[in-house]
Amino acid sequence: MYRHSVAMTATHHRDLSQHLLRVDGQEDICLATYAPSTGKSRTSRVITGIELPLDGERQVHGNASLTGAYVLRVATQAARDGRGVVMMHSHPRGRGWQRMSSPDADAESSFAGLVQQVTGLPLVGMTLAGDESWSARVWIDGNAGWAESVRRVGQTLVTSWNDDLVSSLADAATQARTISAWGERLHRDITRLRVLVVGVGSVGLDVVQRLAATGLLEIGVMDFDRIETHNRDRMIGATRRDVRLRRRKVDIAARLARQAATAETFTVTRHHDSICSPTGMSDALDYDMIFSCVDRPWPRAALNTLAYADLIPVIDGGIAIDTFATGGMRGATRRVQTATPGVPCLACTGQIDMTEVALEMSGDLDDPEYIRRAGRNPVSGRPNVAALCAGVSSSQLEQFVALVAHPAGCGVPGAQRFSLALHRLERLPHQTQPYCTTESQGPIGDGRIDLRRASGPWSDQNRVRTLRRWFDNLIDRRLESIANTGIESSPPVHLQRQPGRRRGPLPHFRQTPSTWAVTKVDDVSSHASCIKGA
Repeated sequence: MYRHSVAMTATHHRDLSQHLLRVDGQEDICLATYAPSTGKSRTSRVITGIELPLDGERQVHGNASLTGAYVLRVATQAARDGRGVVMMHSHPRGRGWQRMSSPDADAESSFAGLVQQVTGLPLVGMTLAGDESWSARVWIDGNAGWAESVRRVGQTLVTSWNDDLVSSLADAATQARTISAWGERLHRDITRLRVLVVGVGSVGLDVVQRLAATGLLEIGVMDFDRIETHNRDRMIGATRRDVRLRRRKVDIAARLARQAATAETFTVTRHHDSICSPTGMSDALDYDMIFSCVDRPWPRAALNTLAYADLIPVIDGGIAIDTFATGGMRGATRRVQTATPGVPCLACTGQIDMTEVALEMSGDLDDPEYIRRAGRNPVSGRPNVAALCAGVSSSQLEQFVALVAHPAGCGVPGAQRFSLALHRLERLPHQTQPYCTTESQGPIGDGRIDLRRASGPWSDQNRVRTLRRWFDNLIDRRLESIANTGIESSPPVHLQRQPGRRRGPLPHFRQTPSTWAVTKVDDVSSHASCIKGA
């Protein structure tokens, strides 16, 4: 079943509450605009702006009503911006998820056709209860389809749930100690969150098990890699048999999550994919929050974009270990932060170097020749220690508790850094940079900056560049081998590649009676399947 949800920033929620929840206790009404955020099995409507009524465009008389001119004005502006329209009203005496009264249904249905005709997107209706709980529905072909949830995203994550679509199945017997920490009602809300863990290596594997033990009903795990021998000293729970069979990391994570789960109807969904692929990105948009346990700049940048454009909080963490050239540990530093509206993004805090993102997207970050020429250290194969990975996962889980349980009314802080040598935890004083495109664009859903790979295995630009470099290196090694054969009977060898020629048909080596030469094959049909798109 395809699902619907609505998301808004904490700032928009505050402004809407001030307008809709009147001091005199009467109902009120207003309009807003939204952008769709389309996942594989769920579409979220993210609120992009609030359009308060002008004089004469709405009447408050115990109930509230609005004029057609108001709807047409906002719908026309929304159409120019590629947005949809949201009709919002309040039930000041209501509590929890609200159903529609007959006047509510009549008002929304009467404008649904007009709005869809003008904007090309369905009308979204929302109700704000007196306890600040939201409910929502989407009008498609004259019928109201209920959303499963409405989430308010900022330094805290607060979710209103439609109990008819997302049931709460907290287990008081196995989760008693957890429930006693933050209360049964909040526990039921937390366990219904759909949480995705991207990267299930040393850190992600621990995070998955802790979330499952907390009582979450559904967890997703995403990783495109398989386990190898060198992973065994950090992936706690992976076995020698897993290495021999080269099992996928997501399969190992799913097995361990099921073993740790305390929910009776626990579901773990495996995504053997990259967050940078179109399918991986689409899968991620189905979740309410994400743990970023990756060690690469490109996937981290893609997740950073989702946090602000699609209002899906991303809890990011990582560790860097410095060693002396002569051996021995110089020190270790771990960092953790939550990318969410109201907190500087990962690029603004220096957790992402956008130069490295561009290098990885072009394939140069993994090119040994480029790394050698630039005097850089390779990204893969960096030092790591299982004992220190536990600190990263612990810090990320602390951010999770702060985000969803907000103890003492406090949410997540900014970026934090812990230095092992100094045993010092510090909060980094970063601010949003003046030209930050990620935060300045705000919630824009599908209009986000596209950091995905192109679809299809042979139109994937990164893969094509990697393949091209592999052929180039192979040719260079072959040329060098021929030049160093020392065939005395042959004339001088001229086998240098033309500078800058890294594209086009594959070179072909042929031997003539008098010399070795490199010629270019005109008919490359035999190689077409290998170099398609190059």
